[in-house]
Amino acid sequence: MQEEKRGLWAIMAPVQKEIQTAILLSVLGGALLVVDMALLAYVMNIPLHESVLFLGLHVSFWGAFSLLGMIAIGSFWFSKYAFLVSHHGAFKLEEILRKRLIEHLAQIPLGHIVSTGSGALKKVLLDDVKNLHAFVADSTPMIGKSIATPIVSLIALVFIDWRLALASIAVLVIGGAIMGIVMQDSVEHRKNYDASQEQINRSVIEFVQAMGVVRTFDDGSSSFKRYSNALLRYKECLKAWIDETAMSAKFGMMILSPMPTLLVVGGVGSYFIANHSLNFAPFIAALLISTGMADAMMPLMWMSNFIKKSQASANRIQEILSIAPLSYPAQTLIPNDASVVFENVSFGYEKNGHYALQSISFEVPAGGVTALIGPSGAGKSTVAKLIPRFWDVNEGRILVGGVDVRSMDAEVLMEHVSFVFQDTFLFYNTLKANIKMANPQASDDAVIEAAKAAQIHDFIMSLPQGYDTLAGDRGTRLSGGQKQRLTIARAILRNAPIVVLDEATAFADPENEEEIVKALANLTRNKTVIIIAHRLSTIKDVDHIIVFDEGRIKESGKHEALLAEQGLYASLWANYEKAQHWDLRAAKEIA
Repeated sequence: MQEEKRGLWAIMAPVQKEIQTAILLSVLGGALLVVDMALLAYVMNIPLHESVLFLGLHVSFWGAFSLLGMIAIGSFWFSKYAFLVSHHGAFKLEEILRKRLIEHLAQIPLGHIVSTGSGALKKVLLDDVKNLHAFVADSTPMIGKSIATPIVSLIALVFIDWRLALASIAVLVIGGAIMGIVMQDSVEHRKNYDASQEQINRSVIEFVQAMGVVRTFDDGSSSFKRYSNALLRYKECLKAWIDETAMSAKFGMMILSPMPTLLVVGGVGSYFIANHSLNFAPFIAALLISTGMADAMMPLMWMSNFIKKSQASANRIQEILSIAPLSYPAQTLIPNDASVVFENVSFGYEKNGHYALQSISFEVPAGGVTALIGPSGAGKSTVAKLIPRFWDVNEGRILVGGVDVRSMDAEVLMEHVSFVFQDTFLFYNTLKANIKMANPQASDDAVIEAAKAAQIHDFIMSLPQGYDTLAGDRGTRLSGGQKQRLTIARAILRNAPIVVLDEATAFADPENEEEIVKALANLTRNKTVIIIAHRLSTIKDVDHIIVFDEGRIKESGKHEALLAEQGLYASLWANYEKAQHWDLRAAKEIA
């Protein structure tokens, strides 16, 4: 997003027509109200049974009074429809921004979403968009009224009596100066306030999602304490901000209330009436209009903080929208086969930061099975996530079927590569819908065949509602192994020629592991397979093993050859075999 297009008014451009219409209607409504109040004092001087010249017309008291009534109705109508138009624009903007943000988040690298965090994203998608909704809905008509009413009132006061106009202006200037000082934005206060809100969001999400862990290992004293501390921090930030402005704000509000204006204008007007330099009707008209000026200025003063709050929300939304999406070619290329090649790939999660992968090169031929192993944090999962472009490489390239993954669109890439990660995710939907995510056009029979191949069909049929059973929030109604087999069924239904398995059996119990292994065998039959596993017994018979350490390839080859090298792989294998014979009683004896 270009810099000149950033800002509060730029982000509201899609509803500019509605905003301008609402402001115009509000201006007309406010102006008519001032005119109505000014004329009311003169109408009260018209004799009840006589006809006089009023606004260029010969009218009676009741005729003039009826004219004032029509002006009042017009003012009410304009003001009412100003808010109707602004609220329509607010809902339209809310829909546009949320759709745009969701679509943009789906196009940017996953790394930005992970680093931003769920609390901050929730604040942008919900709270910040809601702030802009409130600004468009309520503030834009108020802006029109708050600007037009004082200007029209001042013109009317000058026309009625310039001396009373000066008296009224003096009160507004004093009150406005005080409120201007109060509304000076404190960058530090606002920064702390927004940060404390994000911390509350993160704490709430963490506390709710980790409820099972909290109840098992924690009485709530530590996890709930983080939430309590977040609330306390929010309270402290808000209190510091209020303490800095409370007294001057109250004094400014007192000055801008109708009473000081009435006292000043009333006192000055009474003096002029006593000196016979002012008539009673203009005096009453001036009193009515001058208090209207103060009432109109007050919302404008408070709106200063609302505008800055909305500006901050707009900036956060634009920060998300300014993240460059993944680029896709105008014309996608189609892979020639099911091979995967890494050519001198280097990648870091942060710009100018530490590289997670450095100069990685290897090839997985079509139909081949390659295992990636190494210590935790060696870069294995990063390799797997670069293939579907969760991030783009900093250097080098990744080829699928001889085509750079950046030269094909997302749909073509996903048609050729399926993934089964250790962190499964199921939506709050039916089991059938969760499986069909891989291929929404698939028939029910195809879903059932995929479930059978994934060794999950019998379990699904044992449920009262079968395939129409709800998975629960994030699949909480199912065990880890059951969720894993559902995600495998998803991948089978996709039927992509390349399969990437990232610790697919990591969280399975022995019973489920046997079923998962059978499911994986069905998934990977006649496919190109890249498998990441800590259980080395599952990969010792693969075609090729690549050993990673600190983001680099340390060793590669077959199982027996790697053992003979007595290097990192041999060390990992020895540790794995020791772990298989680990015994709780033996461990206690050693301790």
